[in-house]
Amino acid sequence: MNKQLERYDWIMITTAFLLISFGLLMVYSASFPLGIDISGDPYHFLKRQLVWFVLGTFLFFIVLHIPYRFYRKLVPYLVLLSLVVLVLVLLVGEEVKGAQRWLSFGPVTIQPSEFIKLAVILYLAHVYSNKHKYIDQFVQGVLPPLIIVVCMFGLIILQPDLGTAAMVLLAGGTIVFLSGARWFHLFILGGLSAGVVAWLAFETPYRMQRLIAFQDPFSHQMDSGGYQLIQAYIAMAHGGLTGTGLGKSAQKMHYLPEPHTDFIFPVIVEELGIFGLLFVVGCFLVLLWRGFITGVRASDMFGKLLAFGITFFFMFQALLNLMAVSGMMPITGVPLPFISYGGSSLIVSMISLGIVANIARKVKTERLRAKKEEVA
Repeated sequence: MNKQLERYDWIMITTAFLLISFGLLMVYSASFPLGIDISGDPYHFLKRQLVWFVLGTFLFFIVLHIPYRFYRKLVPYLVLLSLVVLVLVLLVGEEVKGAQRWLSFGPVTIQPSEFIKLAVILYLAHVYSNKHKYIDQFVQGVLPPLIIVVCMFGLIILQPDLGTAAMVLLAGGTIVFLSGARWFHLFILGGLSAGVVAWLAFETPYRMQRLIAFQDPFSHQMDSGGYQLIQAYIAMAHGGLTGTGLGKSAQKMHYLPEPHTDFIFPVIVEELGIFGLLFVVGCFLVLLWRGFITGVRASDMFGKLLAFGITFFFMFQALLNLMAVSGMMPITGVPLPFISYGGSSLIVSMISLGIVANIARKVKTERLRAKKEEVA
């Protein structure tokens, strides 16, 4: 039994579940005033997140024991399913606050675009691991797989959801970079992507409003973007060094919009101060370290691209969220992985974690086998 247990990367797994458990605590703390308003139950959002957590844990342990190379067989079906689901969202999706991003199945609502992020990483890791020998050729090696990614990007833009669409492009660019593409090709793709995202941001009035509010939120206090950012500033300034105490945030009392979702980090800093900030950042750095080590030690190109792709994508999402809520970039709507309220985001994060943990398990098994052979 002990020999089986030593094959797992317990540092990665323990850190991730510690972060998730902390997220559950903070979801309750940040959401109980809103829960009382909506249903009279302060545990309204916590109960929902706990259901997703249980399901996510179940899926994590299943994925943990599925050999990661098995997903190569599923890639064509995942791509087809992703495109079909994105079309369905546009046709029969549920509209909330002017955006049509969700599919409802009775009492259950999911956001398919969250799952698309993982599908893109799996697809590109599979394709570019096969194309690695001629990745320096733009037309033959780099370009063809990106056509599918652009189609997914376009369908997500129509919802509309620029933040998630940009993350899909970022996922694609990460895998292309890790595959060893030429810098000139990366420059072209990066420039085109940045140009398209910038045009979409300036072309739509409410996105333009966010850009203007981000640059000077105090001059746009009546705008949604400026008001939300100012409340986040107040929350983090109120927290100071040690915080106001767990559950004692003032800004979550109907001042800071969405305090349990994308803007949960200001509540963490307000209640736990610099210690809460260091805990969150420290956990993400540990996950980055373990994921990076797994990618370096993976024995095949598919495993390397998959481990690196998922790990760096976690970090990009966390970084974009922290930068947005602290006013270092426009508000993107990107959740904080493992912590923000949201079933789709949590499920995808835990499945993705299971895949990386499986690669790490394979790596440790091979290293233990190699040590035994050396001793023999």
